[in-house]
Amino acid sequence: VQLQASGGGLVQAGGSLRLSCARIGNIDSIKYMGWFRQAPGKQRELVATIARDGTTNYADSVSGRFAISRDNAKNTVYLRMNSLKPEDTAVYYCNVRGENMFRTKEFDYWGQGTQVTVSS
Repeated sequence: VQLQASGGGLVQAGGSLRLSCARIGNIDSIKYMGWFRQAPGKQRELVATIARDGTTNYADSVSGRFAISRDNAKNTVYLRMNSLKPEDTAVYYCNVRGENMFRTKEFDYWGQGTQVTVSS
């Protein structure tokens, strides 16, 4: 299974970007898909997740500005980022938490990361 992330770049504060993450390969069951980010010198942190039933969850720092969505037909998860701030600057990683057929084991898959830089 591979996750191919794209859509990062340089944007001014207040601007918008949309990240995409395409999954190549099959997973028996997907518990959730999400986006994490890691800024220089900081730990990786959760940004947003979308669960199997469509329930979404956001970090407080991005709630109301970012929106996670998915296209099951394209095996793709998106992160729409609006009103970007310099503190959103980080490498963004897509993540898929998969499960085996019987949902007795879980597995994490990670994309390669895409850089988002927000200038002030």
